[in-house]
Amino acid sequence: MRLGVDLGGTKIEIVALDDGNREVARRRIATPRDDYDGTLTAIRDLVLAAEHELSVRCSVGVGIPGSLSPATGLMRNANSTWLNGKPFDRDLAAVLGRDIRIANDANCLALSESRDGAAKGLPVVFAVILGTGVGGGIAVDGRLIEGRNRIGGEWGHNPLPDRRDDERPGPLCYCGRHGCIETYLSGPGLTRDHQAVTGETMAAVDICALAEAGNAAALQSLERYEDRLARALGSVINVIDPDAVVLGGGMSKVERLYANVPALWQRYIFSETVKTPLVPAQHGDSSGVRGAAWLWTD
Repeated sequence: MRLGVDLGGTKIEIVALDDGNREVARRRIATPRDDYDGTLTAIRDLVLAAEHELSVRCSVGVGIPGSLSPATGLMRNANSTWLNGKPFDRDLAAVLGRDIRIANDANCLALSESRDGAAKGLPVVFAVILGTGVGGGIAVDGRLIEGRNRIGGEWGHNPLPDRRDDERPGPLCYCGRHGCIETYLSGPGLTRDHQAVTGETMAAVDICALAEAGNAAALQSLERYEDRLARALGSVINVIDPDAVVLGGGMSKVERLYANVPALWQRYIFSETVKTPLVPAQHGDSSGVRGAAWLWTD
């Protein structure tokens, strides 16, 4: 049995896959925010409870926000900031009493969807998380491209391409820069943009629902979002020209993105035709946690 753990900013999820990649157990709990030791304990308890249920000791793969620095071995770049600067892999291995494998959560999404999801069998896959944060991962022939610095596919902290005059310098990001893609394309980014224009504060899901119902202000906010997403993805397609772009995270549930964004990104891509499909993750919210379990297949 392989256990996958998805460590998110608001929830921790665990799933068990058998040798046929069938899901045989699943649990989800709230993340102990701003509590590093509590996070380790929560993951340990989830793993031990799953193993008790299955009556077998399992391999453990973990999808994390951010990545481990190859220079220091410490966590960095996580929007779950209480993890940064910590030897998370070593500490978790110690509390579990076994080796573990860790990868960025967007990399886990890319691995899952390229192995047995929406992009199964495609040579080059770019996967995107549009949620509380924004991440990206690259899989080639079903294997992750983590890169020499372990930031392969990490696009959320590049500046939004082709910024308009009213987009400069851009919102301040937790990373210390202004105008990062994450500050525009995360769920909180859509909330911030809508509030800046309308004065109304509401969650991204409510903005999208109002847009669907024909509310003019919400529709304009979503149209700005779509153009920014087209610009951001267009810059990636210009570099790696993937065979598919897969969307995960809460904003991936907005159905109009899959028609509107490809219609817009043509103007930002250096090709007279763009055949790249934009598709939702086949495994939805479960894709990242399944990808974490897939870390033990090689």
